[in-house]
This record gives sequence, structure tokens and C-alpha cells, in this order.
Amino acid sequence: MKIARILGGASIVASAFLACSSARADDPKGGYAVVVSKATRAVPAWDAVVQALVENHGGPVIAHDGDVDAALPRLRELFPRYTCFVATPEEAGKEFIARVHAMTRRFDDDPYTDTSWGVVTGYTPEAALRIAELRAPLTVRTVAAGTEVALDMCEQGRWYSELEKGRMVVKKPGEAPSVGEGPADTTRALADALAKADLFVTSGHATERDWQIGFGYRNGTFRCKDGRLYGLDSKKNEIPIDAPAPKVYLAVGNCLMGHVDGKDAMALAWMNNAGVAQMVGYTDLTWFGYGGWGSLDYFVEQPGRYTLAEAFLANDHALIQRLTSGAAGEQDVRGLKYDRDVVAFYGDPAWEARMADLPKAWDQSLTLSDGLYTLDVVPRRGAATFQPINTNGSQRGGRPIIAFLPHRVKDVEIVEGADLNPVATDDFILVPNPGACDPNKVYRVSFRARKRD
Repeated sequence: MKIARILGGASIVASAFLACSSARADDPKGGYAVVVSKATRAVPAWDAVVQALVENHGGPVIAHDGDVDAALPRLRELFPRYTCFVATPEEAGKEFIARVHAMTRRFDDDPYTDTSWGVVTGYTPEAALRIAELRAPLTVRTVAAGTEVALDMCEQGRWYSELEKGRMVVKKPGEAPSVGEGPADTTRALADALAKADLFVTSGHATERDWQIGFGYRNGTFRCKDGRLYGLDSKKNEIPIDAPAPKVYLAVGNCLMGHVDGKDAMALAWMNNAGVAQMVGYTDLTWFGYGGWGSLDYFVEQPGRYTLAEAFLANDHALIQRLTSGAAGEQDVRGLKYDRDVVAFYGDPAWEARMADLPKAWDQSLTLSDGLYTLDVVPRRGAATFQPINTNGSQRGGRPIIAFLPHRVKDVEIVEGADLNPVATDDFILVPNPGACDPNKVYRVSFRARKRD
């Protein structure tokens, strides 16, 4: 149900639960559920993946007959904060991802995604099990990329230009990024960097079988065979890749990199021998870019604020808010609707991968006192804008300010900050990005709400 309240002359819409959360009293995360087909669970090696997730997080297993939508009634009853879909490569195609997107927006009747979700799959069930068994959180300290990233927001790393041959930017710990001269063919350099990276970022042309490294010039490729990723430089020299350490991967601007169209898919190779434990990627062609590049904005350019799963979810909320706000033009509406269901998140959504904490464009804090929730947003000293550092890529910048609530709430009433046009739901508060800002002002939204039982 939606509740519209008029307070201080502003109409605020808040969503209410259709069902109570099933979170255990000792589980601060808010509940976890695993969804899997009965056929997949009947295979002992795949059932071991399910059991590893349950051992890590608790929560029920929802088994369906092959139609993932059949899990919706039970998910509505449970309303878990996290939902993990275990799927074989044959199950995890782009139609499956689109149906998961649509279904996870239907736990209640507001338009927003109602659970942090991910898909655990693998070239083999053993590869999926390695992901499911991860417990130790990852702090991203070293970043490598085949496209421009905001190294100012990273402890250390390097990126190689996809547009300009030989252009390289390097950041060492405690130093500012510096421009250098890289190799004309960056295949081996990127393979070496991948082995040391906690986060890998790519853009440019790609298919389900390769990543074409240079967008504006001739370069090598990353390819896969028998579930293994390898490099092939422009002289056709094969470069082995061995990068088993857990890492996260953002294929923010690549077509089809996130499409698991069978066992030969690149996504499975990244997760098999390249150590990728969580991945964001397009299951179809990318031309609008909001779903991919925005995940990078939230994760890298607000370092330490969000886990990768939270960054993906925050960007999804941002997309839905823009789509439903009436502010988008006809072309943007078409692009937003396209991106809404074609970006996949692979991995356990409750596993925590987070950038090392560094200064951001603004500070934000959410406090609770006697049922009053207060979000304070304070621009960085001297800052005149809430925009990100980088603008390469499609649909960059202008993302809303989002804070996730520590628990589900109901009966939301805004008492301060209605002029900022906030959106308050059962588990997050969103404030449209004002763009230009007063560096001496505290931007505040306060609302009263009751915790859901």
C-alpha cells in the first residue's frame, strides 16, 4: 500500500509493507532468502552452493519449478533485505535477469526494488561455491581499469585509455594521480594489473566472447575458452591470466559482458579464473548507459559509503526515481526503460566489498532519536557542486543522494526538508541531487517513522 501524507504543504509518498519481515531478532541485516529451481537444487554440487549461502546468512530456501516468478508470493511474505538467486549457466540468461529485476520491484506496490539481490552462478558449481563460501569482506585498495576512473577516490591504481593510444594515469598511495606513457598495446599490462587489482573496470566494445580493449584505436582483446579468461594481443600472442584473489568487476560500458548465454560466456570466465566474486554488467547492447556508469558513480566516487551491492541498488533506485519523477524527456524515458532490466549483478548480495574510505564530495549522516530520522548532507569544504569528478561514459553525474535505513519502517512523515523533494520508503531515503550547492549549508531532511515489527 502507498500512503500519501500532506505535511508542511508538501505531498510525501511512503511505501508500506504487504507483509512483515522475517528477519531473525539477532540478524541486523534484515533477513536473507535463497531462490533456486528444484532441478538445480536436486544436483548435489549445486545444492552445496545453496547450503553455503544458508550457512553464511541463515534464512529460508525458496525452490521453484523453473519459473522464478513463482517465488514471488513467498518473497512477499518474507520481505528479505537480501535475496540471492542460485542459477546454472543454462538458467541465468538475459531473460532470467530481466524477470528478476521485474519481480524484485513487486514485493509491494511502490515502483522501487524491494530487496538487494544478486545471482550466484558459475562455469561449474565448484566455481559458484567459491563465491558462495566467501565471508571475509573486501576493502578495495588497488584499482585497475581499461577506461578512465576517478583515481582521486582510490588509494592506488592505474587506468589505460580506451580512446587515446599510450595514455596511462597512475596513482600511488598518498600521491596525486599522474599522467604517464603506457604501451601501445595494453593487453599484457591489463592482464598483469588484473592479477593485483581489488577492482577492475572496463568499457568499450564487447560480446559474450571477448572484450575489445581499445575503443578509439587498435588494441588486443580479452577472450575466454573452456571457462578460462586469457589475453590475445594485437600480434596474436596469447597471454595467460591467473588472478585468483577475490575481487569485484564493473563492466560499466561494455555491451553483452554480463550476458550468460551458456557456459562459454565471458562473465563465467571472469568469475572462474579471474577471481571475480561480484560483477555488474549489461546483458544486452548498451547505448544509454545509466545502469552501468551510475554504479561506478556510487561505488568509486563515494568511496567507502556503499558496498558494491548497495551501489548497484542505489543506482537502481536513482533510475526508477528519475523515470517516475516526470523530469525525464522522451529520449531519457526510452533509455531509462531500456536500462532498467538489462544490467546484471552477479554474486552474493550480502558479501561486503567496499572502497577504502576516502574524503568525498559531501558528508552524509543518518541519525535516529525517538522515532525521528534525520539525514544531514554537508558539502565538502569549498565545494560548490555535488557532481562527481569524472564525466567520461554515458549518463554520468547528477545521481540522487541516498541513505539506506538500518531497518524497515512504516508510516513515514516528513517534518523538515520537504523543499528538497525527498522520497522516503520503507528502507531508504532519497534526495534529488541539487547540483550546485552552498558549501556553508547543511542540507537536512527529517522524518518520523515507526519501525516495522
